[in-house]
Amino acid sequence: MSTSQPGACPCQGAASRPAILYALLSSSLRAVPRPRSRCLCRQHRPVQLCAPHRTCREALDVLAKTVAFLRNLPSFWQLPPQDQRRLLQGCWGPLFLLGLAQDAVTFEVAEAPVPSILKKILLEEPSSSGGSGQPPDRPQPSLAAVQWLQCCLESFWGLELSPKEYACLKGTILFNPDVPGLQAASHIGHLQQEAHWALCEVLEPWCPAAQGRLARVLLTASTLKSIPTSLLGDLFFRPIIGDVDIAGLLGDMLLLR
Repeated sequence: MSTSQPGACPCQGAASRPAILYALLSSSLRAVPRPRSRCLCRQHRPVQLCAPHRTCREALDVLAKTVAFLRNLPSFWQLPPQDQRRLLQGCWGPLFLLGLAQDAVTFEVAEAPVPSILKKILLEEPSSSGGSGQPPDRPQPSLAAVQWLQCCLESFWGLELSPKEYACLKGTILFNPDVPGLQAASHIGHLQQEAHWALCEVLEPWCPAAQGRLARVLLTASTLKSIPTSLLGDLFFRPIIGDVDIAGLLGDMLLLR
């Protein structure tokens, strides 16, 4: 009878034992910490952009257009500066994804090269403190996560939203009164309701065909919350410009008026 947990990766084996070669080599390198086991399933393998420079440039263009959108919103500029920062921190991911969808940004990924365990063990210099003191490398995006991101973008492309529809939808996402620590949460809630009404007017929900379209738009928009901002940063920005606080970068770009 199998003792593996439901949903466990089959490539890990029942006991998740290290490879025999690693076990033999590690006996002489006790100071080298055991690396985390890697999932060998294709969906969980790390991937990277096939054209990182081009894709990163397009992603930065989307950020610039997002800043232009925010600059044209007096209701956003009238909010307390602290609320502006908190809203950017809480919603830059969905706004960025809407920008990717609106600009029809496409990208391809390929499996990222992974150094072998043997090479890592042989090149690692053991220290008396039991480690080098360096933080472990952050894992790269997985194929499954990137495919879900692409699926969300394709869902928006299938809706064929107009620029006005995108603008109203961005407003409903930006003015989120549920972001913690807001000073003007009630006012922001009213702004979100106004953006929702504007979206309804653009979609003309009194038309029977448009009622289903409004539901599809809102349902598709809800999927954006399932994509972590860490994935966006690691996939689109870190390969070229390194670790960057995107919300802080947007705030700095807004100040350059």
